[in-house]
Amino acid sequence: MSASTPSNTRTKAYLIGGGIGSMAAAAFMIRDARIPGANIHILEASPLLGGSLDGAGDPEAGYSLRGGRMLTTDNYECTWDLFKSIPSLQNPGRSVFEETVTFNEQNRAHSQARLVDCRRAKVPVESMGFSMRDRLELLKLSNADEISLGTSKITDWLSPSFFETEFWYMWATTFAFQPWHSAVEFKRYLHRFMLEFSRIETLGGVKRTVYNQYDSMVRPLQAWLIHQGVQFSMGCKVTDLEHVMQDDKFVVTAIHSLHASGPTRTAVDAGDFVFFQNGSMTDASSLGSMHRAPAPLTKLDSGGWALWEKLAVGHPEFGNPAAFNSSIAESSWESFTVTLKDTAFFDKMQQFSGNVAGTGGLVTFKDSNWLMSIVLARQPHFMNQPADVQVFWGYALFPDRIGNFVAKPMAECSGAQILQELCGHLRFDADVVEHANCIPCRMPYITSMFMPRAYSDRPLPVPATSKNLAFISQFVEIADDVVFTVEYSVRAAQMAVYTLLGVDRQVPPVTAHDKSIKTQFEAVLKALK
Repeated sequence: MSASTPSNTRTKAYLIGGGIGSMAAAAFMIRDARIPGANIHILEASPLLGGSLDGAGDPEAGYSLRGGRMLTTDNYECTWDLFKSIPSLQNPGRSVFEETVTFNEQNRAHSQARLVDCRRAKVPVESMGFSMRDRLELLKLSNADEISLGTSKITDWLSPSFFETEFWYMWATTFAFQPWHSAVEFKRYLHRFMLEFSRIETLGGVKRTVYNQYDSMVRPLQAWLIHQGVQFSMGCKVTDLEHVMQDDKFVVTAIHSLHASGPTRTAVDAGDFVFFQNGSMTDASSLGSMHRAPAPLTKLDSGGWALWEKLAVGHPEFGNPAAFNSSIAESSWESFTVTLKDTAFFDKMQQFSGNVAGTGGLVTFKDSNWLMSIVLARQPHFMNQPADVQVFWGYALFPDRIGNFVAKPMAECSGAQILQELCGHLRFDADVVEHANCIPCRMPYITSMFMPRAYSDRPLPVPATSKNLAFISQFVEIADDVVFTVEYSVRAAQMAVYTLLGVDRQVPPVTAHDKSIKTQFEAVLKALK
């Protein structure tokens, strides 16, 4: 923090939503804007903080993760700027950043079974499988400006053969792209993660936290915020924002919310600020069980989009949520978390893949109708996980398709049937999962931020017409950065805090790896194989 940054001891801040964006914004306010923690209020509808960075369960009921975000220490400038300031819960005297770096030095990723075919054979991945036409089309897309790309889809730029290449199977499953997703977002990923292009088959650039990201990132950040005096209102659903227009600026004057005790109106005084996590990739998600498929929820079952839709009416600068939440069929996929009481599955999987758990990354079954992938993390994956319990996670991009070994769509499958499908692809006998507990999770909006959209469909973190309202989520517009990452939420939070509160400190810039001659050369060599 610069010595010239003013103290904001009387300023109050209200953060709507308790995800990583709001938590990061609260930390930046305390650290860099010198707002007392007691003046910061986080309002969250659910009983837990963390938003999409979740992790729950126990060895008896089974553990559950909706997902796990890819991390890298070569990028994620704002995330590590934050977590260098947050103490580890497990290693006193060390930061979360230091703990994470040490862990990854001891557990380096080098996948030896990135793709597996229908014969249960490891697919050779030294070559990306490109034809000359594929290379030229990919080059054209990666060099196109975003105005030219507009609202086009990836399929508008690449021929059908491209989507059968080894590169596409690896890139799509690493980042969860579908062919119909935004060409702009795909292009941004090609540039932001150009370092990963040359090592996509080994996932050598992927970094992991010691435990799942809820335990390793959310919990220490929450503990630090509590220590700083931040106020948390759980079970608090914000339904409306009163506002006035002053000198053509949108000014929030009050927050309406629902609590168990009834409706509440909270005045927002002059000089106070409101930060809003608009939209949610895990809105309306649902869990199944070993004997039951997840319920097919929709926007009608959750109010996660309602406030953004209300704010956007008459205020186009606040974005267009309909661009993202109008087609569940194009934005949904399903994940599953498996809790094991013996080592049989891990033993066979490690023998087959050649990777010790925690060093291999995703294993994708490229001929799977569901396009299923699994990953075995270093154990334990939860802080409260006993030594004799193991946990792994998987997901599939096409849950609406009939399985190869189970004659029904994944979306209609119980956890037991998902395990049957998985064992079929691996040619494992069912006894390796005899005592497993598989909890599936349906997420109708999980890739909604990848939907084709115009530049104006996402608000800036601080819109030009806003006096005291900022947006911090995966659904804001940040030049050059990529959504579906922890970094995007943290960067949006840092930008919003510094802009609204006049912090005299630069937001760490996006590292331009794609401008490096060495990185470009290595990417070209990989594309030519």
